[in-house]
Amino acid sequence: MRGRGLLVACLMLVTTAACSQEAGPSDSLVVRAVGSNKLTIGIRFDQPGLSKRTIDGRYVGFDVDVAKYIASELGVDEDHITWHDSKPSSRETDITSGTTDLMVATYSITEKRKQTVAFAGPYFDTGQDLLVRLRSTDITGPENLNGRKLCAVGGTTSAEQVRDKFAQAVQLVEYPRYQDCVTALLAGQVDAVTTDDVILAGYVAQNPELLRVVGKPFSKEKYGVGLRKDDTEGRTAVARAIQKMISSGEWLASLNRNIGPSGYRIPPPPQVTEQ
Repeated sequence: MRGRGLLVACLMLVTTAACSQEAGPSDSLVVRAVGSNKLTIGIRFDQPGLSKRTIDGRYVGFDVDVAKYIASELGVDEDHITWHDSKPSSRETDITSGTTDLMVATYSITEKRKQTVAFAGPYFDTGQDLLVRLRSTDITGPENLNGRKLCAVGGTTSAEQVRDKFAQAVQLVEYPRYQDCVTALLAGQVDAVTTDDVILAGYVAQNPELLRVVGKPFSKEKYGVGLRKDDTEGRTAVARAIQKMISSGEWLASLNRNIGPSGYRIPPPPQVTEQ
């Protein structure tokens, strides 16, 4: 796979000489991948089913599989990927500073973010929902959260959206990671956690006897792969890789393997564009 991806990447360059020259930080993603045979990819380390660092140091999940597939199509072996834990509050900075070459971290495509970075995709369609304790049957949607404590991760807009659109009297609580929110929920310190439903499903799979997703998404989110804003060549290459992953069946196979056990209903593949 790597050899074919490398050949494709080289053919995309203006001259074959570019494949043999050492790439600089301002070069396109394609040139940097070919020139160095390595990539630094931003993911989350704490999202079961999507991207998680295991105790033995492996990286597993759907986002990880997407990142590996794209890297392979760019000619970079899995062993030459450096994984970077990108928190929601630092994703744009991680891209613009060159800390990461790609961002595959449940990164929703928004017009505001497109002012700073570019996106290829989407590679997954999802929606915001609520995670609650299994016995909290009186919470059936965000409108039930007035006077209750709602947890979200700092640097996201999920909790603010609930407050602004559905429950003005909700009490917002922020933690650095989703796992912290889930721990607080299990301990009874908050009443609900909000983010995209596919993220929440991973935590239900870990605690099916204690937690549930309400199951009424109240937003539409499209996950994209983030990269430097003016990298047209890189954006095109990544979009092609995503489309190939979908058409090959690897996209669905990864979702069934990583997300399927939670009982989450896997949506149809998205329409891939370069954004």
